[in-house]
Formats: sequence, structure tokens, C-alpha cells
Amino acid sequence: MAEEEQGALPPKGDFSAWYNELLWRAEIMDVRYPVKGLYVWYPFGFAMRRNVYDLLRALLDRDHQEALFPLLIPENEFAKEAEHIKGFEEEVYWVTHGGLTPLEVKLALRPTSECAIYPMYALWVRSHADLPLKIYQIVNTFRYETKHTRPLIRLREITSFKEAHTVHTTWEDAERQVEAAIALYREFYDRLCVPVIISRRPEWDKFPGADYTIAVDTVMPDGRTLQIGTVHHLGDHFSKTFQITYEDAGGEQKYTHQTCYGISERCIAALISMHGDDRGLILPPDPAPVQVVIIPITIGKRKEEVSAAAEGIGKELAASGFRVKIDTRDIRPGAKYYYWEMRGVPLRLEIGPRDLDARQVTAVTRLGEKSQIPRETLVDGVRDRLSSFSAALRERAEAHVRTHIGVSHTLDEVAAAVEHGVTLVSWCGNRECADLLEEKTRAAVLGTDVRSAYLVDAGGPCVACGKQGTTALVGRSY
Repeated sequence: MAEEEQGALPPKGDFSAWYNELLWRAEIMDVRYPVKGLYVWYPFGFAMRRNVYDLLRALLDRDHQEALFPLLIPENEFAKEAEHIKGFEEEVYWVTHGGLTPLEVKLALRPTSECAIYPMYALWVRSHADLPLKIYQIVNTFRYETKHTRPLIRLREITSFKEAHTVHTTWEDAERQVEAAIALYREFYDRLCVPVIISRRPEWDKFPGADYTIAVDTVMPDGRTLQIGTVHHLGDHFSKTFQITYEDAGGEQKYTHQTCYGISERCIAALISMHGDDRGLILPPDPAPVQVVIIPITIGKRKEEVSAAAEGIGKELAASGFRVKIDTRDIRPGAKYYYWEMRGVPLRLEIGPRDLDARQVTAVTRLGEKSQIPRETLVDGVRDRLSSFSAALRERAEAHVRTHIGVSHTLDEVAAAVEHGVTLVSWCGNRECADLLEEKTRAAVLGTDVRSAYLVDAGGPCVACGKQGTTALVGRSY
């Protein structure tokens, strides 16, 4: 069998090599753009990106509105929020010239958009009747990443940053929005079949200017965590800086309370990494650019009959809303199987002379489950198999996380656990103990108030100092 039919990806156990090669073999991203940390989406990868963000848009559009704010932020607006700019000062790209002319005011390429959006909110918000205000945008952001860059994970241009910014009358109403955002993110990742662990980041690791930060993490194949979403309660910190006030029912001017929450294309990195195998991508039906590929087995004298049947099947499925591709290329069926397996297509339908005679199609999922679907129940059969395929992917992913999360009671146990996953520990909450833990184990306290289907109460003596503690999540991160 030819190499292209056998598959030649590095094994997924060598995660870094597997991930980097899969990106170009499956035509997701081309990393050869001549600026470090900037990458090009292939059409296939961009179609996957579009499907993922269309799903996110549909969830947000229930009660948010989409808008678009400028990329450039004047330095005087950016500098208004001292704590915020301090959090980003080493990451900002600055525009200093227009052509050959020096600018009177430097312009920052947005690392995030608070300082672009909130001056406009100060103009838009007038009365309590204007609130809550819930707006989001999906844009590119720029950060001068000085660590090792990695496509979709650590970038200098984040091409697909969804950021929502909401405004409320009270701190408590903003807190309710935080919980609503967490629920939305849970639903989003459930549709991608990616299990998540939610926790409250330590005080020193929260978003600059926030009252607190809730983070969404998943566990990658190598056991490291990937932060794939954040939700920030901003209190009235930014509203005081940017003078975002409203008139309450009694005619009194009050400062608003705000939240912001974001997801980047790290969601696609998690999607790729969680499900893929040694043969390539494995995609759930929702984000898959091609949900069903039809392979006509055109041999012998019945080639035209088989081709016509494949065409009819394709039209019927497309009319029912499936994303379908008929592979009519003049190459061996095995090479076609390899090609579409690499690209993660959830379901392959084979139709040959024997299938014609039996009035059926042969269905093979990307996980290798093979069955026959009667021709007269084709649409329902395809829908049922895609649904079962999603459930199987979700179960596989949950098993992965379940086997990569443990409980540790000593620093030695922590050091051993984080070699292959994350661990729950008891932590007293002091920064000194977190620093000691990191020094001894090369892992960090990721968060407290941990929410996970795999949660075990690890409360008891702090793993570092022995004082009473509460459950915290510890791991190594990208």
C-alpha cells in the first residue's frame, strides 16, 4: 500500500510534532508567512473556523448584538487605565508614522479592545433604560508575544478573537452576566465535544483592571492545560476611568458595572488536539467543513450507474442541510479514504454495484464504525450516525480528561501528577505557597472555585504549608 494510504503523521504521542505537521497536512494553517507569529488560514481551515464562529455567533445572538470597533487605539485613551496598560505594556504594537510623517499621538494596535470600546460606551449610555448593554465583536488583535509562538495557541496576531463587553446597573447584575457567559461557553464547548474545567484565577493572574477572572481550561493530549476562554467581572473600574454613567430611576447619576469575556482561535486548537488521532483530524459534525463524503466505487461496467446514484445521494443529503462532498477523482478508493480521514470528515458513504443491488449505502464513521443504511431511510440514517458519532467523540474526550486529572497531597505527588496531567490540591490561598509549589514542581496554581464534572474535594492541609486550605487546580499550561 502506498505511503499516502498508510498515513505518515508522527504519532500523536509526540504531540508537538503531530500537531505541527497536521496543520499543513490537513490544510488548516500555513506557518510559512515571513513574520514570526503570523499565520495563513488555508481555505479548508478557514471553513472550519467559519463554522466554529458561526456556532458561537448563534449562541451570542440570542441576547447580544454584534458590532465592529476600530483596530487603532490612541495612546491617550490607552493610557487612561494605568493598571490595564501595565498589564499589556510589553505586548503592544505601536503605529508611530503615517507614511513618512510622525504621528502627534501614537496609535496602538489593539491587544484587546476595552480602550477602543469604552469611550464609545460613555457616549451611548445615558439612562438605566439603556441597560443592560451587551455587544460583541469578532476581530483580530495583536500582541508582541515574546515566548515561543505556536499556531492557534500562542500568536502575535490573534485572527479570530471574540470579545463581548456588557454594561449593567449594579455589581450583582454584572455578576449574573458572568454566570450567563460561563453557561454559554459550556454550551459552546459541548457542541465541539471538548470537556472544560472552570476556575477562578488567582488574584495576581486576573485580567488587568478586573475585580476577578473566571477561566475556562481544557487538558491537551500531553497533559498541559490550554486556556480556551475567560470571563472578567470589571466592577466599576473602567466605568470610572472612561466616565460611563447612567441616570437611575430617581434621576441620580451612577457609574455602571461591566463584564467582558473572550474566546480566541485556541478553541480550534483544542478541537483539533482533543479529537485527532494518528491518521489526522477527527471533527464533530457541527464544525466539520465536510460532514459527509461520498465515495463512488466505480469499477466494471456499471460505472455510470454508480456515479448517477452517488450524485442523487449527494443532492438528497445537501437538500436536507448536510455539507456533502462527492469525490469523483480518478484515484484509488484507498487514497480517497486517506485524504478525507486526514481532514476529519465524520462520515464516509461508499456506494458500489453491490450497494446498488441491495438498495443501500455503506457508512463508515471517522472512528471506523461500519454499517449499512437502507436507501429509503438515507437522511434519517445519516442523521442518526452523525448524532451517535458526536456522542462517541464526547465520551472519548471526557475519558481523556478524567484520566488526566488527579488529587495530590504532597509536593512530590504534585510533581509526579503534572508530568501527564493536572491535579487538584489543597491550597491556603497565599501567594508564597503558590510560588513555592511552582518552584518545586514547575507547575502553577491555575485557579480555585473549581467547577468540573471530574471534581474531587481536595480540601484539607495546604500542600505547601500545612494550614487549612481549599481545593485548587494545579497544572502546566501553554
